[in-house]
Amino acid sequence: MNKPLRYVQIGIGGFGQWWCNAFLPRLKKLGLAEAVAAVDINPDAFPIARNSLSLPDAKIYTDAEKAVSENKPDFITIVVPPAFHEQMVDIAVKYNCHILSEKPIADTMAACCRIYKKVKAANLKMAVTMSHRFDQDKMSLEAEIKSGKYGRLNYIMHRFTCNCRKFASWGKFRHEIPDPLLVEGTVHHFDILRALSGADAATVYAKTWNPPWGEYAGDSTGLIILEMTNGVRCFYEGAKANASALNCWGNDYLRAECENATLELDKRNLRVIRDGQGRLMSQDLPLLEQEAWTNFLLAEMFCHWLNGTRADHPTNLDDNIQCAALLFAAIESAHTGKPVNVQDFLKKNLEA
Repeated sequence: MNKPLRYVQIGIGGFGQWWCNAFLPRLKKLGLAEAVAAVDINPDAFPIARNSLSLPDAKIYTDAEKAVSENKPDFITIVVPPAFHEQMVDIAVKYNCHILSEKPIADTMAACCRIYKKVKAANLKMAVTMSHRFDQDKMSLEAEIKSGKYGRLNYIMHRFTCNCRKFASWGKFRHEIPDPLLVEGTVHHFDILRALSGADAATVYAKTWNPPWGEYAGDSTGLIILEMTNGVRCFYEGAKANASALNCWGNDYLRAECENATLELDKRNLRVIRDGQGRLMSQDLPLLEQEAWTNFLLAEMFCHWLNGTRADHPTNLDDNIQCAALLFAAIESAHTGKPVNVQDFLKKNLEA
């Protein structure tokens, strides 16, 4: 059995607290990895690392480079705001560490491409935790679509609607940034649609806005059309300022129209619908069962990828650069009012 990998957790407060309290201790329990240091610019967060990661005070830092240089980890975990991802990646490259990072790769397409080229040139492994794509209900729907039992896939409808119209109801910073729906919402949902369709995006056309009652600096609502490279079309409805939360986080509505049946996922309930003798016939479908989902699963797969017991990781950098390209191409479409060729957009930015 391989000895546990060593990592430095960068980001203890905020969402990093969830990493420390929830799925990182599971890696230690499985004998896959253990924390050798943790970092946060706010010392008030230090007790989280002390209690959840069993780290002594001497191994909890405010300086990320010092933590990495002094402890020489196999990999780092990045759970800081996207604008600081590139700075953390630069440290990892300097000290030859692999990277497991929160989404997105970075806060701009240019930064995503710089990170991509730096990590690839250094021959390091990097994965991004696209947790919602690996939730139980989404993976169950994907398995049904790809089973072949319902014929060819035609198009997908995706609804994500919440009532977070009041300032700070979706986290203060999301109400202050440009394009909050796209940057903080569709980054996950586009990845789900890529998985369900089995292809990357060819074109994206996005119309986004903020209704008068939405207390956002940027656009909180959008209607988006995707065409994938295999010809599958997707329609996405996203809203963070609706009157009712019909399908908010983890409870999406997804409908896959296949050649011989309709597959519908609504608030984690999956069913197949067919036309039969003049009336609709519906059958509930069971969800897949396994030990781990979301970030728990992704972190476990990352460790197996590093120690050689897994050949690849499903959200590796080559995969996730496609997700980043789709996200930032959608932002460009929303700003220009024109459809964007996603693959040309990615190529142009990688060559810049």
